[in-house]
Amino acid sequence: MKKTAEAPITVWLVEDHAPFRNTVSRLLNSTAGMSCTHLFATAEDALRSLGTQNKPSVILLDVGLPGMNGIEFLTQARVAAPETRIVILTAFEDEEKLFHAICAGASGYLLKTAKADMITAAIKEVHSGGAPMTPSIAKLVLDMFSRMAPSKTDYGLTDREKMVLEKMVGGLTKKEIAAHLDMNFHTVDAALRSIYSKLEVNTRTGAVAKALKEKLV
Repeated sequence: MKKTAEAPITVWLVEDHAPFRNTVSRLLNSTAGMSCTHLFATAEDALRSLGTQNKPSVILLDVGLPGMNGIEFLTQARVAAPETRIVILTAFEDEEKLFHAICAGASGYLLKTAKADMITAAIKEVHSGGAPMTPSIAKLVLDMFSRMAPSKTDYGLTDREKMVLEKMVGGLTKKEIAAHLDMNFHTVDAALRSIYSKLEVNTRTGAVAKALKEKLV
């Protein structure tokens, strides 16, 4: 039987700087298994299209946009397209913007100085359930949350959920977590949904941020 080819990862790019927007779109469309189907210069245009077009797998989003900024868009896009993963791609290595992006539901955070292969790898990673970050940003996240006082909140996580959360904080994908803990993939998926519900977050990045902030693992 002939194997059916997997559908490409569909990507939308929200970026007001035209030369950078065009460069990134060419990069994505020249990458196997990836298709940049929509380009937007403003968050408002992208938000309108989320209401009328097929939802993309991933959105690459700038923060410093004219009109509605990236964080405001992120908050509304998480409601309009909850299954779409949103990766911040910005020039800002700013702790406050990073914190707000994570709280708003960003699934990853990359700097525009990231190399081409890092951007495409990040899209594949986030599509597989990962939470990609530029190394300097990842360090900033760890430093930021390590300074915050731990909470005494008991979220009622089971031992299994704590093990899954610990592996997730370590950067493992769902498939890798299943292999490391000798669990069925669907069992891990169910554990993750339960973790999100108990921690009152909507994304992997939000769960990791909360686990680090409150020292849950």
